[in-house]
Amino acid sequence: MSEELDLDLDRLSSTERSALETYTSVTGQEPAQAIALLRRSQWNVQIAIAKFFDGEGPDPVEEAREALQSPPPRPARRTQNLMTDDFTEQLAPAPRSADPAPRVNTQPESQPTFRPPFILALLFTPFNLVYRLLYNSFRLFGTLFPFLPRLFNTTANPALQAARRNTTGRRPLGPKDTAARFIQNGYNMALEKSHRDLKYLLIVLLAPEHDDTSGWVRDTLLAPEVAEFINDPQNNLLVWGGSVQDSEAYQVANSLKCTKFPFAAVVVHTPNVSSTAMSVVGRIAGTTSPSEFTAKLRAITSTNQEPLERIRATRAEQQASRSLREEQDSAYERSLAIDRERARQRREAEAAREREEQEAADRLAVEEKKQRDLEQWKQWRAQSLGTEPGTDVKEAVRVSVRLPSGERIMRRFAPEADIEELYAVVECYEVLQDESRPTDASEPEGFTHEYGFRLVSPMPRAVYAVQEGGTIREKIGRGGNLLVEPIEEEEEEEEDGEAEEVKEGRTEVSS
Repeated sequence: MSEELDLDLDRLSSTERSALETYTSVTGQEPAQAIALLRRSQWNVQIAIAKFFDGEGPDPVEEAREALQSPPPRPARRTQNLMTDDFTEQLAPAPRSADPAPRVNTQPESQPTFRPPFILALLFTPFNLVYRLLYNSFRLFGTLFPFLPRLFNTTANPALQAARRNTTGRRPLGPKDTAARFIQNGYNMALEKSHRDLKYLLIVLLAPEHDDTSGWVRDTLLAPEVAEFINDPQNNLLVWGGSVQDSEAYQVANSLKCTKFPFAAVVVHTPNVSSTAMSVVGRIAGTTSPSEFTAKLRAITSTNQEPLERIRATRAEQQASRSLREEQDSAYERSLAIDRERARQRREAEAAREREEQEAADRLAVEEKKQRDLEQWKQWRAQSLGTEPGTDVKEAVRVSVRLPSGERIMRRFAPEADIEELYAVVECYEVLQDESRPTDASEPEGFTHEYGFRLVSPMPRAVYAVQEGGTIREKIGRGGNLLVEPIEEEEEEEEDGEAEEVKEGRTEVSS
């Protein structure tokens, strides 16, 4: 059976599952029976709840089929033990001598309103105006002469009087308002609250046409002794009442088989019957004194107190277990969140470490490539240097360059040689000392060489920058002694900044 139920639940759509959860939360019915009733109600939750508590109305098609097949069976007497029967099942229609409450079929809101054709409406406009004029005139006469409406009511057709009489004394409500009133103040909600909170539900039914009703309400129901007993929280009492002139109270009175008014009944959850059973455990019919009414209520509540205490203890234990489980789950979730946070921090730290290692490796690779390109450039530049002029060239420039290591370079240059060739000789000094150097080196692709030093004359100090260009003869003259000064990174940045400022100044002057 459970496999079939699981299969049925799997076949339900999300809307049908939502309707099933709403229906079972209100009625407490088994899912298999709830699904069957919801299907018969076209999955309308309000109709299904009304059928569950009020009973399903007759099906004209099924009745016609049964009438053709066999004669209708005679109604049999039905006996019930109200101490053990499920009270929700007692709300189903049962054979009774009184007339059943009429079932009202309201017009669906989606049905379009009929409107007559424009030509007919235009033709009947004069009659409509005459009717409104006469109707307002009679209302004016009724206001001026109040005895005319009463005289008309006494002489009118009794059937019309019954149709116009409002026995409940309330303004008729529309379908939506009736449904909202049922949900807010309905008997079924009181029954559900009594079952949920494990409290006694005191049902009070009144018949306004009964002679003893007003006196019993004034002297007994509203007596301080009764009010104090009902309002005492230790007695766990909920009160629901109604007039049998109302449809809902009328149905409750028929379900309880109430024959004497004023009437009171006590309903309570009976766990010995089933987990959802609500049963009548006491009745108080007819007029009673306040002390007698209170004594009967006390006797009823004290008799059924022990089963309620047991189920309260069970629920308290279940609640404690649930709370403990929730605390454990919460502690586990917190611990899991801490572990996840630590794992996240470890992953971030590992990712940062890997990123730093990768960046260091990239920098090292770039530096190594730069060194390889520099060495290749030196090989290439060394083989492209011009030959040193001999002693017979009288215009040659003789230059002495002292390196930071203390070594000194002595070389003669052609007078038309560029200052960059002097820098290249200094840069490629170590390569030039190697006689076994290759002679077929090529210039590295994508490499831009920058000299990391500058040549200066000590006395007086003068800087021969390679960026300024010019020949060696123009810059140094026939000869000179120079020093190699390494260029630090900070100095390079300052020089770049000064060059940009000079460039900007020239731009402003030119503009």
